[in-house]
Amino acid sequence: MADGLLGGIADAMASMAVAVCVIVAAPVAAADPLPPMPPDQNQLPNLPRESDLYKFLPVADPRTDPWYSQPADLDAMANGQIVRTRDVGTYLTGIPMPLTTRQILFRTTDLHDNPTVTATTVLIPPVPWIGSPRPILSYQEAIDSSSGICNPSFTLRAGIFKEIALLTPFLIQGFAVVVTDFDGVDASQMLTFGEGRMALDGIRAAKNDPGLGLAESAVGLYGYSGGGSGTSRAAEMHRSYAPELNIVGSAQGGVPGDMVQIARRNVTHDAGIANFTGPGNFTLWLVLANLTKTYPDVFDPQRLFTTEGQELLNNIQGRCIWTSAASGAYRPVNSYLKPGIALEDPEIQRVLVEQSLGQPQNLPGMPVFMWHGIWDELLPFPESIQSTVDKYWDGGVDLRYYTMPIPEHVAADIAGLPAAVAWITAVLRGLPPGPRFRMGI
Repeated sequence: MADGLLGGIADAMASMAVAVCVIVAAPVAAADPLPPMPPDQNQLPNLPRESDLYKFLPVADPRTDPWYSQPADLDAMANGQIVRTRDVGTYLTGIPMPLTTRQILFRTTDLHDNPTVTATTVLIPPVPWIGSPRPILSYQEAIDSSSGICNPSFTLRAGIFKEIALLTPFLIQGFAVVVTDFDGVDASQMLTFGEGRMALDGIRAAKNDPGLGLAESAVGLYGYSGGGSGTSRAAEMHRSYAPELNIVGSAQGGVPGDMVQIARRNVTHDAGIANFTGPGNFTLWLVLANLTKTYPDVFDPQRLFTTEGQELLNNIQGRCIWTSAASGAYRPVNSYLKPGIALEDPEIQRVLVEQSLGQPQNLPGMPVFMWHGIWDELLPFPESIQSTVDKYWDGGVDLRYYTMPIPEHVAADIAGLPAAVAWITAVLRGLPPGPRFRMGI
């Protein structure tokens, strides 16, 4: 009897499972507007965007929040000049954090010297600082998005800032942490030197606020991956764009240095053990989504992509990193290029070279600490970084660089955190940066 009862339960559960699969799978497949994928490519249907979910959060959407609006006299303002401020709360999944949080909307310029505004969020912990002005740690998050709703000025208030734990080592020491929307209010500056401009102007804005008392503060830069891009670009632009800032060091990991090589490796994919670029295909789609805004003539979707490619690129627009990664992984760009279009297109190459790190006129003038995982599936080693490191070393940059035998991009971030935090903390406290070195493969 027991066997019969168990067998009946098992049959019922199996029938329910089949029914659920039929109910769930049918509408999902029907709702996918993208063309059928080859069997070695991403099979996911069209996913909802983060904005479809974030609208339920009790925080105003930056795309409609009037606080982000540009002033009429923007042309007459200086870079880093404050447009308006507000005091807000910083939250961790709805739990308020014991911080003084001031947001500053400020004037800056984009990659093409057009005046615009973006925001920075200044976090002041309740930890006294004695003996010198409270240091500033400019923390560049890996925003990695194509929408302003993904920017830290929104996610810190909404309690969904994904790198909040990585800020803790700096806050508990008493540093003022400046977190800037360095890709711009429309996220169009991703992996360009516009990021460096906006990060530096965010520091200027924090120093320009008399209520924060940071005018004389020393500054350190920190970021990994997409944040490493903003950090390294701010470090490279410091001497030419904001030489008055006392930046004493830059800690940057997982840096996307050579844009030509990064694009070349991520155009195709190989699911083999020796090449992990398949999961990383989404990074190039995300970058392309933003380059269509920054260089609309060079990266014209109708010129470059098939109809299916244009649909996929449009699908990536307006997404944060979470659904961009799911949507673009294992969808190699070369499968969607029009015949005769390739990365070797002269105009594409020109942009990629211009936005690569390590150009002689941009070498950092402050001490630099860098690290990279040797099995990084998003920013493949050594192609994405080695030429930058060589240019830094040969150009006399005060560099400390090492590679890590870590088999995943985010894992290398966490593994490198203790040494990077210790180093940037030391230089912010006035200790010497230590000798130059480059170690590893």
